[in-house]
Amino acid sequence: MGKIAIVYWSGTGNTLAMAEAVLAGVQKKGGQGTLLASADFTADMIASYDAFALGCPSMGAEVLEESEFEPMFSSCKAGLAGKKVVLFGSYGWGDGEWMRNWEAECAEEGITLAAPSVICNDSPDDEAIDSCMELGAALL
Repeated sequence: MGKIAIVYWSGTGNTLAMAEAVLAGVQKKGGQGTLLASADFTADMIASYDAFALGCPSMGAEVLEESEFEPMFSSCKAGLAGKKVVLFGSYGWGDGEWMRNWEAECAEEGITLAAPSVICNDSPDDEAIDSCMELGAALL
C-alpha cells in the first residue's frame, strides 16, 4: 500500500494532534505513514513517498508559519504537482483565510487536493479528529 508523508509544524500541539489523527487514518486503511516535522522534510524526500498530508496552523496575519514550514513548502511545492496531497491545520483567530490562501497557492502550482482541507479552532475536537482520520484514508 501507499507510503504517506505527514509533514507538519506545530507550536502548541494542536496541529500535531491533527497530524497524529491523519497517521491513524492512514494506518487504519493499511497504509504506511511517517510523521515528519517540517524542519526535517526536504524536496529531495518527495520521491520516497506516494502521497502527502501537510499540516500548518495559522500564524500572524493568517499566514503559514514563516521560519520553518513556509520555506519548506516553497521549496517542495513544484515537486508536489501531480501527487496526492491534503492540507490541515488549526487556528486561534480569524476565519480560515490562511487555509483558503494555501489552497489557492496549491492550485496555482498544479497541486490538486485529494480531499477537502480540515481546519479547527484551537484544540481539535472529536469531529476534527475524525475528519483528519478521513484525510489519511483519502490518501490511499
